[in-house]
Amino acid sequence: MNWVPELPKSGKPLYLEIADAIAADMRAGRLKPGERLPPQRRLAKRLSIDFTTVSRAYAEARMRGLVDSHVGRGTFVEAAEATGGRPDAVRGEAEDLTMNMPPEPSDPALLAKMQAGLAYVGANLVPLLRYQSTTGSEKDKVAASSWLSMRGMVPKLERIAVTPGAHPTITAILSIIARPGDTILCEEITYPGLRAIARLLNLELVGLPMDRQGILPDALEAAIRAHAPRALYLNPTLQNPTTVTMPTERRLAVAEVLTRHGLPAIEDDAYGFIPQKAPAPLAVSAPDLIWHIGGLAKCIGSGLRLAYTVAPSGKDSLQLTQALKAISGMASPISMALATQWIEDGTADGIRRFIRAESEARQEIAAQVLDGFDFDTNQYAFNIWLRLPTGFSRADLMGRMAGRHVGIMPSDAFTVTGPPEEAVRVCLGGQITRDRLRAELMVMASALQSHAWGG
Repeated sequence: MNWVPELPKSGKPLYLEIADAIAADMRAGRLKPGERLPPQRRLAKRLSIDFTTVSRAYAEARMRGLVDSHVGRGTFVEAAEATGGRPDAVRGEAEDLTMNMPPEPSDPALLAKMQAGLAYVGANLVPLLRYQSTTGSEKDKVAASSWLSMRGMVPKLERIAVTPGAHPTITAILSIIARPGDTILCEEITYPGLRAIARLLNLELVGLPMDRQGILPDALEAAIRAHAPRALYLNPTLQNPTTVTMPTERRLAVAEVLTRHGLPAIEDDAYGFIPQKAPAPLAVSAPDLIWHIGGLAKCIGSGLRLAYTVAPSGKDSLQLTQALKAISGMASPISMALATQWIEDGTADGIRRFIRAESEARQEIAAQVLDGFDFDTNQYAFNIWLRLPTGFSRADLMGRMAGRHVGIMPSDAFTVTGPPEEAVRVCLGGQITRDRLRAELMVMASALQSHAWGG
């Protein structure tokens, strides 16, 4: 009855700020299940606002499942609060350390906004359980367009498809533009998922030489002439696993080669939303040739299993829809609705900013603990690419670090051309804390140093 919300003045409508405050205070324990909220007129007086604003706020909170109202009795905090009840210990521990995961949000205010968005979507749970559009409703595509605009892209809605993650999207695109036995070009050290997809579709991968700016345009030119490929696959920003980001000048040179030969490309922009100022996508320079995949796994959360994909044309988008319908049926409407809500209310951008800041902090830890060792990195990356000391094999390191809570993957998984080098991808993301990460990296450093000293 005495509750007064703290309103952040975020620029959102006041009634939404009040509803967000209810969700945040439920999560923080300041509002407990069964407690009665102040009458609407009383709260309006306390906040010096219109009664109708509070009325809208309470209605919004009811729609999110945060509160329930009873005529003559008042408005009460629901027992099934925005936190979704008690955490499931089994699900809380689930984590695949072989994946390159973003750091997980831990800020209470941000978590409260995430939970509030989930509760809002939950109010429409039944219709979200229906079969719906394969590649998203207009509302979802508008949200996707807004999100993609942060990368300088303004495609027509007919070219946008909301797809069930980058991996099935790459599979669908390659099934459209290539046939068994065809050649696909890629980086000589590339995303392991592409190798798995190529095996599935019986495609031949040819890796292109790289430097610290990405693939070499001259090598691309030569490979096109030598192999008559069907497409090029690239991961040009914070490349997995080398962390290389292709600068603008190199992107323009690659786009020029593609345009001159009319070669389609798949631009996997999984990490493009993380850096403070990433170069514009290649798709901006060659929009009629490039399939752009703006995955949400790295910039929001892999559990969403969503990507915002821009096809080279409306016709290509229709072909993608048909291919995805055969592969996966549709992207999850629940995930689409949640992503759309988070984009509209600013939560998605808050998650992205958290991931960026936390990645920088973890990279600083890696730089301190592994100072003196040979590794490639970027301040915004979720991993480092560690080259092992002479005589120390990746099998040695994998054995020394077995059972540790840090993800390590050997170079074999990434290498397309030539023998794998003695290198590993060391992941810094996931639910691990900074202190635990530091401890794990110190164990690794000790193992590497003991070898150097002959221990």
